[in-house]
Amino acid sequence: MKLSPSGKAVVVFLLIGAFAVGLFCLVLSGQIRESLFVSFEEEMTQSGRIIAMMPQEKIISTIDKLARACACRLTLINAAGRVVVDTMAASEKMDSYLHHPEMQEARLRGVGTARRYSTTLRREMIYVVIPLGNAKSEKGYLLLSRPAADVSLFADRQARTSLYFMLVLIIAYLLTALLICDRLLAPIRRMTAFTSQVRGGNFSGTLLVQSDGEIAELTKNINNMVESLKEKIQKADEEKNKLESVFAGMNEGVMLLDSENKIESVNPSMERILRRPSRDMIGRTILEVCHNAELHDALAHLQQTKGVVCKEINLGEEASLVMDVTISAVDADKTARKGTILVFHDVTHLKKLERVRTDFIANATHEIRTPLTAIIGFTETLQHGVPEDSETAKKFLGTIRENAERLNRLVDDLKTLSSLELGEENLKLEELSIKEEIQRVLHVVGGMASQKGIAVHSDIPEDFPMVFADKDRMMQILINVLDNAIKFTPDGGLISIAAFRDGEFLAIKIADNGPGIPAADIPRLGERFFRVDKTRSRDLGGTGLGLSIVKHLMKAHKGRMEIQSVLGSGTAVLLFFPVAKKPV
Repeated sequence: MKLSPSGKAVVVFLLIGAFAVGLFCLVLSGQIRESLFVSFEEEMTQSGRIIAMMPQEKIISTIDKLARACACRLTLINAAGRVVVDTMAASEKMDSYLHHPEMQEARLRGVGTARRYSTTLRREMIYVVIPLGNAKSEKGYLLLSRPAADVSLFADRQARTSLYFMLVLIIAYLLTALLICDRLLAPIRRMTAFTSQVRGGNFSGTLLVQSDGEIAELTKNINNMVESLKEKIQKADEEKNKLESVFAGMNEGVMLLDSENKIESVNPSMERILRRPSRDMIGRTILEVCHNAELHDALAHLQQTKGVVCKEINLGEEASLVMDVTISAVDADKTARKGTILVFHDVTHLKKLERVRTDFIANATHEIRTPLTAIIGFTETLQHGVPEDSETAKKFLGTIRENAERLNRLVDDLKTLSSLELGEENLKLEELSIKEEIQRVLHVVGGMASQKGIAVHSDIPEDFPMVFADKDRMMQILINVLDNAIKFTPDGGLISIAAFRDGEFLAIKIADNGPGIPAADIPRLGERFFRVDKTRSRDLGGTGLGLSIVKHLMKAHKGRMEIQSVLGSGTAVLLFFPVAKKPV
């Protein structure tokens, strides 16, 4: 149990008081006892001298009365040391007293005293001997004795009285001391309360203590210290808020580890990257949270090298995120590491763009090289001599023309796509009927479908709402989608066209029963030159830019394209156009 300063003072004063009382009892009781012995001996001596002045016969006749008067045992002893008469025992049964020390002292000094054990009464006694007669003719001795217990009883009574008096003095002393201590400790209690308030984070108010000397100086120092501490904490809070604002506004994920490599804090971007709240990460190791051995190894490398570590890692499900991670130590001083900070820069989009750029260059080069190779080959053949068979020559020229037209389509598609991506395409938006636009497109692609025996069913109501679109571009969108559907639908297959409303959009659904598309390839549909079946698509005369153009044209219309497909069960392309709003 922890005592307060007042409690400690009480204990100290009680110990001092107990020590004083003990010392008093030890010293004073002995002095009182000795003083009483002397007082009793003097009183008995005076009484004995008065009795010794009486005739011996009268002493004998009134000895009992005299014993009661002086409260002593009286023994009359003759000059030979034999007991003549005794108030408490038979004289004939008592031995000679001549050899006792008090008798010897009385013969030499005129009075003898002793404190000894009485074999007759079997207890401690006080003895006083007074000679009878004069120095020349001693007629005997008068022995006065009294139990030593009387002295102890009286001494104990005196000691108790003194003890009570001392206790009263000690209580008064304690009360006075407590009042003084309370007055001395009152400023300290106020200081304690004030510093406890400050420790709890409450810096309001000022410590006021009415005192002088060292207490006043201490009060002043505490107030100055609190004011200085308040300013420092305020500055630290401002810096912390600035830092938290910076971290919260950063696109990069920031993770702070403590000295035990456990996560101490993360910023919102880090929560977004890992797709989990900070409460699920705080206090756990980076391996438990990220499940990435490369990141754990990079952290271990930092602890070995003591330098900045940069590492590109893959995070997320199926390593879908590419991160540039910078790891550096947060040093408390030159010798101790306080923690570690990790900055995650998401480069997934950049890596994707880099891959798209690489694929585009490779695909564009391939798409251009293939027709050019055919044109150059057949041209060189014709240069070496015109074939005698005119049909063969015509066939060569037809192949050259076909590949030249393919190059021309490729250039036109690239130009269109570039214009759409740069936002240079000006759309002439108007209200259009989906049913009428579908009919127009079917007139264009109907011949291709008929050649393959493909049935095209259109199920669009007459009163279906109008869309807001560019007439030519909408036709280009529908032709590209239907052209793909016809190319990849097997002979004798079926293509269905339907429309429905979806909130603020009208959706056109063009579905076929072709081979379908693998789920992994669906997200890449719409990329430039991307083909699911590259060989077959190229043989069918496609440039690989059709769906990319459709995707960008739908975006230019403030709509979107969605593709649904199950491998082996066909594909459905959904085109969402804005609904034409009636003027108010």
